[in-house]
Amino acid sequence: MISVIIPFYNEKENLSILVDKLTPELNKTKNEYEIVLVDDGSTDDWQKNFRHSNSNIKISEHRKKMGKGQALKTGIDSSRGDIVVFMDADLQDDPKDLSKFLKKIDEGYDFVNGIREKRHDNLLVKIYSSLAAFFLKTFLHSPFTDINCGFKAFRREVLSEFSFYGNNFRFFPLAVFYQGYRVGEVPVTNNPRRYGVSKFGPGKLVVGVFDTLTAYFLYQFSERPLHFFGTIGGVVFLAGFLLSLYLTIQRLFFGILLITRPILWLGLLLIIVGIQIVMTGIIGELLVYLNKKKN
Repeated sequence: MISVIIPFYNEKENLSILVDKLTPELNKTKNEYEIVLVDDGSTDDWQKNFRHSNSNIKISEHRKKMGKGQALKTGIDSSRGDIVVFMDADLQDDPKDLSKFLKKIDEGYDFVNGIREKRHDNLLVKIYSSLAAFFLKTFLHSPFTDINCGFKAFRREVLSEFSFYGNNFRFFPLAVFYQGYRVGEVPVTNNPRRYGVSKFGPGKLVVGVFDTLTAYFLYQFSERPLHFFGTIGGVVFLAGFLLSLYLTIQRLFFGILLITRPILWLGLLLIIVGIQIVMTGIIGELLVYLNKKKN
């Protein structure tokens, strides 16, 4: 069974068109299917424009906007399919590409991510995506070309060790890869938005940067936090130590008074802060140890 999960927010012009295009593509698969629409607190009265008698459509609604991550989780919880497909509701994803994903899964892949060709996003989105892709490939060894593509398909089993919350859905493909599942990619059409407005703005760009840094820490240092905090704390401590050593030599051998040297306080501050950062790493290691011991 195939479950297509489509989270949306204020997409009243697009929903009916998307379902009309998606339904025949699902019928071609000869499989059971369901289309799970998740309204993330829309305020545009989309229900007045949406009329369908398809019994395979499920609708879940949030009372208020809770974010795409929570909308995806709601869709997953209410779905039953062995194969799960994520799509965006803005008509930029082309339902005709669905067969590419299913073919790849039939070949033995557990997770298939889309690669948007000839993207029609605004310049801000393109810049962010390019920088994010470079960072993920360089520091997290990501195998994905376009990790932020909302069109993806996977076997339900890959969800066993991943929980959707906040904005971590952006790195769901990376988590699946780190769990050892077989992942792949397929090129997909990226249509220009016809109706409504993009939900991506400068604010989300800033959030995306923080999310990327969070992913870097979680996937690289979640089980060895001292390696992260120890490195930073060690550098800060060393800077403070060398600065204090320099001032000490000046005082002992050159008679230079330090009472009028504000840099002395900077050296002491760096030493204290460095020790505190290292201790944070040690506490993190203790928490990891106790959690592993408990499990």
